[in-house]
Amino acid sequence: MRTRHNRLPPAIRTRTRRVWYSLLPIAQCSIAAGVAWFIAFDLVGHSRPFFAPIAAVLSLGLSLGQRWRRAVEMVGGVTVGIGVGDLIISVIGTGAWQITVVVALAMTVAVSLDRGPLVPIQAASSAVLVATLLPPGGPAGVNRMIDALIGGLVGLVIVALIPTHPVLRARRDAASVLATMGLVVQGVVDGLRASDAQLISEALARARGTQGAIDTMRSDMSGGREISHISPLYWNSRDRLSRLEATADPIDNAVRNIRVMARRALSGIQHGETMHDDVIDVLAEVVGALDVVRQMLLADPGDSPDGADAARVLRTIARKAKPELVADSGLSETVILGQLRSILVDLLMVAGLKRESAIATLR
Repeated sequence: MRTRHNRLPPAIRTRTRRVWYSLLPIAQCSIAAGVAWFIAFDLVGHSRPFFAPIAAVLSLGLSLGQRWRRAVEMVGGVTVGIGVGDLIISVIGTGAWQITVVVALAMTVAVSLDRGPLVPIQAASSAVLVATLLPPGGPAGVNRMIDALIGGLVGLVIVALIPTHPVLRARRDAASVLATMGLVVQGVVDGLRASDAQLISEALARARGTQGAIDTMRSDMSGGREISHISPLYWNSRDRLSRLEATADPIDNAVRNIRVMARRALSGIQHGETMHDDVIDVLAEVVGALDVVRQMLLADPGDSPDGADAARVLRTIARKAKPELVADSGLSETVILGQLRSILVDLLMVAGLKRESAIATLR
């Protein structure tokens, strides 16, 4: 099946892969919505508890980050919106200008209470429902607050009982960033060998487009940390997740250094500077090192390559990246080697070395 999938057009592969990675979050949201409705309608006895499944779905979402906070924001937003809506609509009635007033007041109160983005939006939507579809006042307002609380709590329980693996998604994100960086460095190497500014420009554009992937990586690491605290099934993964989280800053720094290196390589080619083969050859070896580090992140504990294997490859390159290579070189080539050495430090830290030990590797 995987072989057949790889033969599909890239656009279809991207979409099917995205659906595959989202199947468990979709299942969590679906189950949570049904369970929240069952509890609020069948057990508690509320006649129209639509806030319960809404709160459950919004507290989970498809992303892993800050689910606990989303649940709290959902309950807080519903409470503020219903409270303001009940109070104001019962006095001024319903209509276009009344909705304007209610939404403005609900969002103002919500923003003053919490800086989270979900609270004012949920407060506004709850206030609109009260102003248009739901009768204000009475026990209905309290019931809606209870429904939101039920939905938020159900969402958290579903995360604990049917958790997403706290490490798998984050390490896949990190490996994807490194794979992209390998393509960027290969593009720079090809451009330097051919003195082709267009190849380097394309590689630089690819490097500049990685910020979204880095943000996703950090968000999934944060979400994984939350899951490892909520779900008893993954309490034993906290140490492994801590080691993975320690790679976030070095990976981010490596990406930034690769961008700087690509910009300098582009500038050098555009100004007709000569690049020595020795420097380009060392840079070409970084492509393979990035792939080894990528495989290290994807490997399960005890499998190869591990941190020691990756560090061994990086140390071999570090011994070749000597300052003597650019003793008689121009500015661009000197900067390229300097950035290459910084990239090696970053990758050694991803492999598990302390910063001081990584720097000491570069004599």
